[in-house]
Amino acid sequence: MDNMHFLDQAKIYVSSGQGGPGAVSFRREKYIQYGGPDGGNGGKGGDIIFLAVEGLNTLIDFRYAQHFKAPRGKGGAGRNRTGAGGVDLVVKVPVGTQILSEDKGHVLFDFTREGQRAMFLEGGIGGRGNASYKSSTNRAPRQHQPGEPGEEAAVWLRLKLIADAGLVGLPNAGKSTMINKVTNANAKVGAYPFTTIHPQLGVVRHKSREFVLADIPGLIEGAAEGAGIGDRFLGHIERCKILLHLVDATGDDPVAAWKTVCKELEQYGGGLAEKPQILALNKADLLDDELMESIASDLKKAGAEHVLPVSGATGDGMDEALDKIIEAVGENSSIEQKDLPVASPQEKDTTKDWSPL
Repeated sequence: MDNMHFLDQAKIYVSSGQGGPGAVSFRREKYIQYGGPDGGNGGKGGDIIFLAVEGLNTLIDFRYAQHFKAPRGKGGAGRNRTGAGGVDLVVKVPVGTQILSEDKGHVLFDFTREGQRAMFLEGGIGGRGNASYKSSTNRAPRQHQPGEPGEEAAVWLRLKLIADAGLVGLPNAGKSTMINKVTNANAKVGAYPFTTIHPQLGVVRHKSREFVLADIPGLIEGAAEGAGIGDRFLGHIERCKILLHLVDATGDDPVAAWKTVCKELEQYGGGLAEKPQILALNKADLLDDELMESIASDLKKAGAEHVLPVSGATGDGMDEALDKIIEAVGENSSIEQKDLPVASPQEKDTTKDWSPL
């Protein structure tokens, strides 16, 4: 997936269906001299429902389909027949999607599990037919109601990928090489900054366990103010339980590199600075042990904990890092957390799905 096909924010417009109009009708049958009113009520308009599904990891399809309108209810008919209700429109979104208000000030829904669903806009109620107006003083009413209008709203969809551990570091720290080594991802690797230009997800299999590792584009000083690619993608590691912070041991100043990223995490907020962190001193295969120990000692003096010498290229030292991640993830990784019920068959039968699949 290239950058053009990764989209983690999209604005959409949704509207529920209008209720159907009530009918004006009178019985017209042979041998019945006075046919009374028999106009039925209109049907209810369709609801707008959001449903979280697996298999999607981008909001790109919402760039091309931005307007979602549920069908209106059918009108009532003679012989006291109620109009059919408009089918509900189910908008399928990736697991990890948040539904935000138009001003982005409020999180309305947060979908973190497959099968979560939320009724967002209710369809309008159908109008009354003239049969419902019959009374002892009004034997032949012609009153009826149009259906109530549906509801409309503009909302933002914001995707925060579901991952157990997040990979952070400066550009060229070796994150893409690392994620390729330990996961099933196929990240682009190159000897220039910002090789990764959108988040990557990979599944790590280690000691009979699985967890999801997220690699985000490298941070540089001033990312919180928009320098480089900025901090836009930091939202994708907000849900992580632990961060694997990669520092290039061959860089000019590994301590400064570590501090730069920590500062950007703190300025971003979202609890990132408080997350447990493993500092992996990468490219250990290029330096001798004595020099690696000296750099690790400097990092610990600066306040770093869990400094592990690793090599993304050879895999050396990665077992210990993955052990610590599994310990932090605990028994339930995001791969295993799919225990919410999906919509019941009855609900499915009365809905109309919209899905980018």
